[in-house]
Amino acid sequence: MKVEGRIFFLVAVFSVVVAGIYAYMTGTMTRDGVEPVGVVALILTGGLAFLAGSYLQFVARRIEPRPEDREDAEISDGAGELGFFSPGSYWPVGLAAAAALTGVALAFFHIWLLIIALGLVIVAIGGLVFEYHTGPNHE
Repeated sequence: MKVEGRIFFLVAVFSVVVAGIYAYMTGTMTRDGVEPVGVVALILTGGLAFLAGSYLQFVARRIEPRPEDREDAEISDGAGELGFFSPGSYWPVGLAAAAALTGVALAFFHIWLLIIALGLVIVAIGGLVFEYHTGPNHE
């Protein structure tokens, strides 16, 4: 995870540097001055990349090195069970539809539709999370 953290840190530094160059270029080459939306977007991109890189570095210090992180690792070191993955589920489709409905409600600023759409998003997230939860009475 250290390598992934470093990649995110590089993206963060790159984004902030490009934000400075972008601010300079738009400030000197246009009559309107510095274009604020692009500068803010690039700075926020750098901040988000820094946040993800910090999390990965934090986790990497607390776990043992993965086979991907070791130079002497063999392919067989990564073998074994990786976890349970759903073979097929319709909940992601429902979640995507609810998110799209939320976007439409925000685009047209219909509060009543936004409330309904957010309720559907919550239901779809709950269905996705608890799809395989069987409860204490299941045998």
